[in-house]
Amino acid sequence: MEWGNLYAILGAAIAVIVSGVGSAIGVGRAGQASAALLSKQPDKFGTTMILQVMPSTQGLYGFVVAFMMLIKLNAFGDMTAVTEAQGWMLFAYCMPIAIVGLVSAIMQGNVAIGCINLVGKQENQIGHAIPMLVLVEIFAIFAFIVSILGVMLLQI
Repeated sequence: MEWGNLYAILGAAIAVIVSGVGSAIGVGRAGQASAALLSKQPDKFGTTMILQVMPSTQGLYGFVVAFMMLIKLNAFGDMTAVTEAQGWMLFAYCMPIAIVGLVSAIMQGNVAIGCINLVGKQENQIGHAIPMLVLVEIFAIFAFIVSILGVMLLQI
């Protein structure tokens, strides 16, 4: 395997791992808040599930970027050789979703906790809770777009 391929695959692995860790933390924390609310108000399961699942998207974005990287490298066939410089560029393009995915998933989990508490007290506030979560999601979407376009548009 060429060094460039190693750097590119390392970037893909970091994108999946780091954004996935952020999502796991965010969803886990929101899940704890959901469980606490559901112990007293089990009828709010659907509402809390919507709020809890939101931080999981960052892990999905990291997975998609990594999968697109593997397709770009033809890793499922005869791997396309890339230079060291190209490998480092591909690695760098994976970092936006890795880093922003980690931070935004954790922060979105924190917002989800607040939203779950809000809905626990006033269920009709779900319409106000969702936009709060989406505001955090926007930054992950920006990072996802940069990463996916960088990986897909780099000529190798």
